[in-house]
Amino acid sequence: MSERIEVLSHGPKPRQLDHIVGVLVRGGVIAYPTDSGYALGWRSNYRQARDRVIRIRELERRHHFTYCCRSLSDISRLAKIHTSDHRLIRQLTPGPYTFILPSSLNVPRNAHMNKRRTIGVRIPNHPVVQGLLKVLDEPLLSSSLILPDPEGKIMDSEDLYDEVYGQIDLFVDAGYCPLEPTTLVDLTSGKPEILRRGLGVIDFL
Repeated sequence: MSERIEVLSHGPKPRQLDHIVGVLVRGGVIAYPTDSGYALGWRSNYRQARDRVIRIRELERRHHFTYCCRSLSDISRLAKIHTSDHRLIRQLTPGPYTFILPSSLNVPRNAHMNKRRTIGVRIPNHPVVQGLLKVLDEPLLSSSLILPDPEGKIMDSEDLYDEVYGQIDLFVDAGYCPLEPTTLVDLTSGKPEILRRGLGVIDFL
């Protein structure tokens, strides 16, 4: 059985945030809204939660997940950031950008994107996520809620809930949330490289 709570798009009530975080602390998997569509989220130290997400999305076991962070301070604990990259991230966030960076020793081995020990990080521009991360007080591992759907993308929250019912612990429903990919920026080579064009503006890069 999957629980569902409806929240205001401009942010949940404090008691709702406490409930959501409680589910995560107990090792649960949640679906929640972001600035690039609904996502699945879980705490990075729960490998079973990660395996559940892999089954839900029918992913390869070595799929790359992203850390959703509240601030640059969170990112700095997870990744090694050069001064120029720090300025760029500060300029673009919060917003629909995902950055690939060399990981720090604080990142579990199973969260690395590849043998180069890199990770994906982002700071979403969405009040639900920011409120959640503030109460959780740690980055949240995340995966876009894209299901194996032969009919195309499912963006309506009602349909999404029906699709993941019984597979997750909690669905945080903030209503309609368009599914649009983030812009993916590789910062591991000393010069920003756009790996995927998404919602974020990149003309100045």
